Amino acid sequence: MSKKPLGGSKSQPDHIFISIADDAKTTMNVTWRTSTDVKSGYVLYREDGSDEIKRTDADTDVFKSDIDISNMFWVKLTGLKPDTRYFYTCGDDSHRSEKFSFTTEPENLTKFKFICVSDQQKGDLIAPDYSHFKEILKKTLDENPDARFILTGGDNTNCGQHEIQWNGTFEGMKGIVESIPIQMALGNHDNRGFRDPKHETGRYYAEPAEFFDNQFKGSYAYDGPENWKTENYTFNYGNVHFQMIGINGPEEVNEWMIDDMKKNRRQWNIGTYHFPICYSGSDCANYDAYPVMTEGFEMLDIVFSGHEHNFARSFPRRNEELFERPSQGTVHYMLGNSNQNPPGTRAIQKVWHSAFYCEEEDVSVVAIVEVDGDKITLTSKIVEDGRIVDKCTIDKGRDEITPYAIAPKFNQTRMTYKGALMGLCQYPVPCENIDG
Repeated sequence: MSKKPLGGSKSQPDHIFISIADDAKTTMNVTWRTSTDVKSGYVLYREDGSDEIKRTDADTDVFKSDIDISNMFWVKLTGLKPDTRYFYTCGDDSHRSEKFSFTTEPENLTKFKFICVSDQQKGDLIAPDYSHFKEILKKTLDENPDARFILTGGDNTNCGQHEIQWNGTFEGMKGIVESIPIQMALGNHDNRGFRDPKHETGRYYAEPAEFFDNQFKGSYAYDGPENWKTENYTFNYGNVHFQMIGINGPEEVNEWMIDDMKKNRRQWNIGTYHFPICYSGSDCANYDAYPVMTEGFEMLDIVFSGHEHNFARSFPRRNEELFERPSQGTVHYMLGNSNQNPPGTRAIQKVWHSAFYCEEEDVSVVAIVEVDGDKITLTSKIVEDGRIVDKCTIDKGRDEITPYAIAPKFNQTRMTYKGALMGLCQYPVPCENIDG
């Protein structure tokens, strides 16, 4: 292109990040972008304490967006040693990145920590500003330097079919995700676009999620359902199996989830799906997912979601029933928004929620997830001031969730509206004929 847009690709590598696509003990994936005048690329890397520099050449493909044409590069580093720090650079002979580092997963890992964020999108289609999100990530990782990776609940951008949004997102993560893996889930804003972006008219949702898939097809495991790869993928870390579940093709995705769980179940099985099943807004019931994907979801221990920009945690749920014990159902954990995006749904606590926070403040919530054998502790907190939104421990060994909460059971029929109790009960009062 004769004139590059704001944040457009250059000869120098940018949008650099690492991700998990295979065995995290022995592999690591590196992704970057350049302008199309750079035809090839490679990663140079070495083990900490060693002078031996190794090279792995990149796979590459053209990424044509609404404003730019770039080359994407993906490298899978293999043959790495567990629990080992590596240094790397990426680029070609003439244009190389600065030096970054990462550490591989240790052997037999059953105790580790990761960070969850969601709905960090910012709306400006001309010059989106993700600088506050960068500060949120930095502060969270400073407080949790032992975190192994970042997992997102979707809506990484406000309009993912416009590359200017991805440019803003990666500027907001620059200096962070080059050294800690980021595992992104697809949200509805990540496949959203406008036919006329200047006036934000002609809104559409790409199926498949074109820009997401074309940028990250070499970043994550290419193991999703046939028509929906990249936006659906899996990975393992320690004693946990993760399903990153896309928002398109629910019937096919459900079959994929079921088949994957039959083959790859671990001590813990966690899914991430942007739309909440146990929603809190008045207009957020997702009939694409429930009941279509019920069987797939109910094979998981925990499902992270986002979308509504507030926090909520459900009682264990199975077959439309609510329980107390983790063995009895799936805990649906709605991540609060992580970049000062108050909800527009005017959410309220529903009958299926054991914990709730409306988050109608200009604050950013992140979740710190600590895995320790047969226990997982989830702490959601407001990063700006440190207030704890919710802290719970799911203990498979004791088959309990603390703090304790009893799932509601009623001895009279209750009237609810989309899960909200109306304060009305049905009593066995016979009909009475009044005035004929």
